[in-house]
Amino acid sequence: MGNGMRPLVAGNWKMNGLASSLEELQALKVALLAEPASAEVLVCPPFTLIAQANFLVKDAFGLGGQNCHAAPTGAHTGDIAAEMLKDAGASYVIVGHSERRQDHGERNADVALKARAAWRAGLGAIICVGETEKRRAAGDAHEICSSQIDESVPEGATAANTVIAYEPVWAIGTGRTPTPAEITQMHAHIRRCLVRRLGKGASAMRILYGGSVKPDNAAEILGLAEVNGALVGGASIKSDDFLRIIRAV
Repeated sequence: MGNGMRPLVAGNWKMNGLASSLEELQALKVALLAEPASAEVLVCPPFTLIAQANFLVKDAFGLGGQNCHAAPTGAHTGDIAAEMLKDAGASYVIVGHSERRQDHGERNADVALKARAAWRAGLGAIICVGETEKRRAAGDAHEICSSQIDESVPEGATAANTVIAYEPVWAIGTGRTPTPAEITQMHAHIRRCLVRRLGKGASAMRILYGGSVKPDNAAEILGLAEVNGALVGGASIKSDDFLRIIRAV
């Protein structure tokens, strides 16, 4: 864990969770109040649960959205504004997740606009980058992540308003993870790209690793140089599993 910054462990529930799932957040709250985490903890449930979750968890940990529209209001049926997330109790929003890029055709420029929208609303932006298996096999992984950083991370990004999440697309939900050396190399590359783009202040920006993070591999991954936390998918839905990852910091 580099640079003395406080790591962030963020859970992305994706399209999972009903009102009954709030029991998992209650259990997480009780555990964290009994033994506070050394990491900053964040859960990004579906939009439908954010307001209820905010009422339930108070200040035990943070809440975030999984996406937002670039505009603050308007005729955008089915979309949600960053201001609405803030109003519901969110403190962060994930933008540019590979599933949004793949399923909804989001481009780097779209992601940058959403990051700016997050800042406008007073939210932290968690900007996701990562390569597909095909691009990694072609030797393009570093190039892909460089271009995503250059085009998805707006000028004005700081350690206070932005977190980067590296998620190799081929590792998400597959149970496969890059080797520790591959993760270390990519995080160092991302750090260089950020500093080149944004200046020295980017040396304090947190870079999370995401992609099949589980209780049994979390300690090894979170101990790597330039890994400043984790973006956790499936393992964040069960409070016991997520808590084990949080405690691995």
